[in-house]
Amino acid sequence: MPFYDLKCKKCGNEFNIMAKMSDRSENLIKCPVCANNILEPIFKNVNIIKSKNSTNNDCPNIHKCGGCCSHN
Repeated sequence: MPFYDLKCKKCGNEFNIMAKMSDRSENLIKCPVCANNILEPIFKNVNIIKSKNSTNNDCPNIHKCGGCCSHN
């Protein structure tokens, strides 16, 4: 299940929730403050999952490039 950053259109509360995609598309997620289900997505975080397996081919500058360069 994905995580969603949402903002309530009624009270303005911003929250993060893990929910099914169908719950989001069918407006089944409710604001934890006012229980309103009219929510809008907000984009604050980018979650990147990296394998725990490390190799010697890792980029020595990963702290700068984020692993997107073509270092081999």
